[in-house]
Formats: sequence, C-alpha cells, structure tokens
Amino acid sequence: MLRRILAGVAVLVLLAATAFFTFAPGYVERGLNPLRMPAEGWPVSPEAQALHDRLVIGDWHSDALLWDRDILDRADRGHTDVPRLADGNVAVQVFTTVTKSPRGQNYDQNSADAPDNITPLFMGQLRPLRSWFSLRERALVQAEALAQAAQDAPDRLRLIRTRADLQAVLDARAGGQRVLGAVLGSEGAHPLEGDIANLDVMYDAGFRLLGLTHFFDNELGGSLHGEGGTGAGLSDFGRQVVDGMIRRGMVIDLAHASPLMVQDVLAIPDARPILSHTGIRGHCGSARNLDDELVRRIAAKGGVIGIGFWADVVCGGTPAHIAESIVAAINLVGEDHVSLGSDYDGSVGVPFDAAHLAALTQALLDEGLTEAQIAKVMGGNMISYLSETLPEG
Repeated sequence: MLRRILAGVAVLVLLAATAFFTFAPGYVERGLNPLRMPAEGWPVSPEAQALHDRLVIGDWHSDALLWDRDILDRADRGHTDVPRLADGNVAVQVFTTVTKSPRGQNYDQNSADAPDNITPLFMGQLRPLRSWFSLRERALVQAEALAQAAQDAPDRLRLIRTRADLQAVLDARAGGQRVLGAVLGSEGAHPLEGDIANLDVMYDAGFRLLGLTHFFDNELGGSLHGEGGTGAGLSDFGRQVVDGMIRRGMVIDLAHASPLMVQDVLAIPDARPILSHTGIRGHCGSARNLDDELVRRIAAKGGVIGIGFWADVVCGGTPAHIAESIVAAINLVGEDHVSLGSDYDGSVGVPFDAAHLAALTQALLDEGLTEAQIAKVMGGNMISYLSETLPEG
C-alpha cells in the first residue's frame, strides 16, 4: 500500500512540475508584457497604411529572446515575433539579451547585490544549466536561439553582423522579399563578467550592440538607476570596453548609463553612442529619462535617440503620446537623430504590438509630420547610423 501511495505521490509531483514548467513562464510573460490596445485596434486611415507599407522601418529594442519562445512562431503573448514584425513591415529589429534584473527594480536606486529576477526565470524556463549561474552564458544562450532561428528560416530572418549584411537585407526587401534583419544586442555589459576577453566572445557570437549598464552599477561604471545617486562615471575597465567596441564597429548604447558615464563616453573622440530606448525629460519628467542637455550632446556626436513606447517614458498610453514624444525629440535634437526604441517585450505595457505599428504612422501624420520626416524617424535614421557604424564585412 505504501508503495502505491508513494508512486501516486510521485505521479502527482511529476504532473505538477510538468504543468508548472509548461504554463508558468507564459503566465509570467503575459503579466509583465501587457498589450493595452483596443479590441478593434487603433484607427489607421488608408493613406497612413499606404505610407506605412512604403517605409523602411527599424526598431532599436526588443527583449523577446528573454522569454524562451520560438520567435519564428506567432505568439499569443508579448509584443514581437517574426510573423508580427512582418505584419508591421519592420525591416530591422534589434533583439537584446537580458541577463540580470534586481528584484524590486525601480528607476531611482538599485543594488547590484539584490536578488536577481532572471535566474529563477531561466530555471523555470528550463534553459540550459550552464546559463543558470553565469551571466555570460545566459547572454550566449539567447544569442544561440536567435542564430538558430535565422538558420532555420533564412528566407524570413537574417542576422546582421556587418554593413554588407544590412545592405543585403535592404536589397532583398527592395526586391519584394519580406525578410527581417536582426541585430543582436545586450541589455547591459555585465555578461562580460569583468573580463575584456569576453568582448571577443560576445562579438564572435554576433553581438553588435552593447548597453554599458542596465538597472545597477557594474564593472564598467554607474547606472542611471544605481546606488550612487547621480552614479559613477566610466571605470578603467569601462574605457577598455568602449575602446574595444569602437575598434570592432559595435554600437555603444547609453540608455541606462549614469550622467557621469554619459559625459565620460562623449569625451572619447571616436565614440558615437546612441540612446536605444528612452523618452525626453523636458517633455515627460520621468526619472527613467536622461537630462535633455546630455541627450542633445549624444545627438551632436552623431548618435540617434530611440523613443520608447511605454507610458513611463512618454507619459501616456496611446499612439498619440508616443508621437508627441517623437515630436519633442525632433524639437530637441533635430529630425535626423530620432528613431524608434520600443522596449517591446521588456516587462512593459504598450498600446500596440509590432503587427499594429501602422498606428504610430497614423499618429505621426496626425501630429503634422511630413512623409520625409516620418520615413526618417520610423527607420531611415537608424539604417543610416548602422550603415556608417557596423563593421564593413
């Protein structure tokens, strides 16, 4: 009898574990990445849709790789996958790897030593064991997933590592092929684990964009949301990394950098950093948004500013609020330095997913932007930057 009871308990435990690992990750993602779009969608006129279909669209920031779903398949949760990006006419998407997030994460002050949210998520998703306790391996596992997807469906998804890769994607799309170009990035450079040799490891894995920090201070220097208030500047190791990135043609992303780190990077003669996903502080006074003067200086160095889609950075939850922030960015830095930085799948709520991106084109028309300005913001400026920054290949 005892043996039967133990066997029954074992079966129940197995069933419970199977149910947990099958359904819990999706439940978590649905809760953290809500889609706040009307059931009937946002109105898009035939004129706006026609314009949208002519655009070459690029976006600086999606965290879809974090959620361990096949991006080649259309998902019923989150914001991006290859089918929905195709529906939205997106030509180039940066997919960023997320490797560490402090529990209780906020925009004001976070400790690098706080318990980490990503470790239990990777365990719950049954990601490879090597990624459970190594930030470097955690980034590489996500990079491998993107590379595998591109290998499985080269007619739908191609990795962009060089300027030649970018041009090949653009040429294919001009010829009528709806292929998506994917640039691999990292949300913070802590996967380097303080070892400059890991910059080569990540570069060889396909990484072409690195955010220097995320929500906590790391070996490179201070975060906008770290423990030091205004935050530390660029460390000696951080300077090594930035110099190495410049030599390799990698994109330097200051989206979560402290003001002092931003100033230190801007002082490096050949640095041309970007802000991948942000808002404009003078328009939306969020602690997540960098001071306007530093944003202006990033643009003056030839960088671009990616405007986010979530309420904390644009102070509202509609396409119109995003469009208003884009106009504020144009007024601050000029129309040649503004782009899209959605933060799709980044534990934020957004008013439309990638499939319904035409709602933003409509909102930009409603704001009075010209077709030429919209073409720059929706992708032209990002494509120009990448074509001048990536390694030639």
